[in-house]
Amino acid sequence: MSAASPRAPLGGWIGAALMLPALLIIGIGFVAPLLRLAVLSVTDPAGPLAPYRELLSEPVYWIVFRNTVVLALIVAAISLVLGFALAFVLTRLDGGWRALVFACIVLPLWISVLVRTFSWMLILEKNGPVNRLLVASGLTDQPVQLLFNATGVAIGMTHVLLPYAVLPIYAALTRIDPALLQASEGLGASAATTFRKVVLPLAARGVATAATFTFLLSLGFFVTPALLGGATSTTIPMLIDHFVNERLAWPLASAAAVILLAMSLLVLAVASRFVRVGALAELR
Repeated sequence: MSAASPRAPLGGWIGAALMLPALLIIGIGFVAPLLRLAVLSVTDPAGPLAPYRELLSEPVYWIVFRNTVVLALIVAAISLVLGFALAFVLTRLDGGWRALVFACIVLPLWISVLVRTFSWMLILEKNGPVNRLLVASGLTDQPVQLLFNATGVAIGMTHVLLPYAVLPIYAALTRIDPALLQASEGLGASAATTFRKVVLPLAARGVATAATFTFLLSLGFFVTPALLGGATSTTIPMLIDHFVNERLAWPLASAAAVILLAMSLLVLAVASRFVRVGALAELR
């Protein structure tokens, strides 16, 4: 016992030394920039809270905040519906077909978001394949405006974020014991009843994780809304870019970034009551 006691402090120092590089990276690359951002947001010559007063008092900025939240909710809802359907199909496929569908879902993650967004610009333009198909089918007499509005942004963002909805839902569905489904069917429950009373409750944790993840990513999305959106679909990241590159208003940009960070932390705080927050990190 006495021989082992001197080693305990030594082991603690070794553990601290091994953690030091990671703590330095977090401190220098994450904590320090956030602190600098917070300090910059209160350095306006008009007063420390002037940027926040301007952002929270001007109706046009409230419209931007509303657009950001509504767009994030729409994208998260569409991603959940499509993601659940894809995940459910994946659990019913055999090995070869499952691998093929998985590849179709995961491989786009290896392609730049910028490249995928430009591809959607070609697909959704007035002379693009979608509009040609709509006109040829007789559903519309003239091309539909799918670009530079909220519709194009929602389509592009859903395509980018769909894998982040599929993976946690699929993980939850694969953990469901098939014997429970067989028991439900054996007791005379219809497929719809089994889905509603057995599958959905058991997959609720995965659905909540997918909803939280897609919503948080949607809040901070910049490239796709900037390229596919218009003046009526401006989001907070686009507003921050406007403050930095056009108005050179760094305190305003920092204050908007702090507000966006606060919104994300609020969502995480609410989601932590239903979802293990560590599960979000495991998806990255």
